[in-house]
Amino acid sequence: MTNTQKLSETVALVTGASSGIGEAAALALAEQGATVAIAARRKDRIDALAGRIGDAGGTALAIEADVTSPEQAENLVRQTVESLGRLDTLVNNAGVMLLGPAVDAPLEEWERMVDLNVKGLLYCAHAALPHLLAAAEDSPRKVADMVNISSVAGRVARTGSGVYNATKWAVGAFSESLRQEVARRHVRVSLVEPGAVATELISHNRPEIREAMAERDDFQKMEPQDIAEAIAYIVTRPWRMAVNEMLIRPTEQER
Repeated sequence: MTNTQKLSETVALVTGASSGIGEAAALALAEQGATVAIAARRKDRIDALAGRIGDAGGTALAIEADVTSPEQAENLVRQTVESLGRLDTLVNNAGVMLLGPAVDAPLEEWERMVDLNVKGLLYCAHAALPHLLAAAEDSPRKVADMVNISSVAGRVARTGSGVYNATKWAVGAFSESLRQEVARRHVRVSLVEPGAVATELISHNRPEIREAMAERDDFQKMEPQDIAEAIAYIVTRPWRMAVNEMLIRPTEQER
């Protein structure tokens, strides 16, 4: 530990940490001195990530969890607190983006997005809130953080992404309401809205949708570490300052 590590003696939990923004966020928070609990369904991936954090001198706990299950989300938070002693930061990153026309869309795709992007985030937030409130009360930093990862799709509706838009609008509405509720108790609720990032997100789509997205988004995308740096910036601000919302687009992205 060094005195430049602003998150030393804190614990962070990152969901969807097996790749992309979640993986990069876990690394970034560990670099700032946080002990990190990393959660995802792909246990081999998060075990490898925990090893990388350990090799770099940090501490990480890998927990296999599917946050679309309220019981698993609750157990994830409980295991984090029981094993690591507290919870100062929650990064609600797990999500899925399944695009395409609404007409004749597979209903299962819509259900998957609602289950993970909305319900999964809510389950984790509900389980974590008592611990974040407790951490804000006893932390020398005088603050705790919930960072909810939304999308530019939470601001700009586009044809072919209506249900994805709806889920991300829901994340924004929930975040702002919760922010108002807990602000005086020093729990900061921040919304991060990335544009196009080079992750596995598009790979979950049907082949014809992937082809259409590749033609549409023919510009240089951001890297996961770009968003991770933004998350680290948000949670390392002094207690008197809260970054409520951060919209981050690639330089060449128009909408």
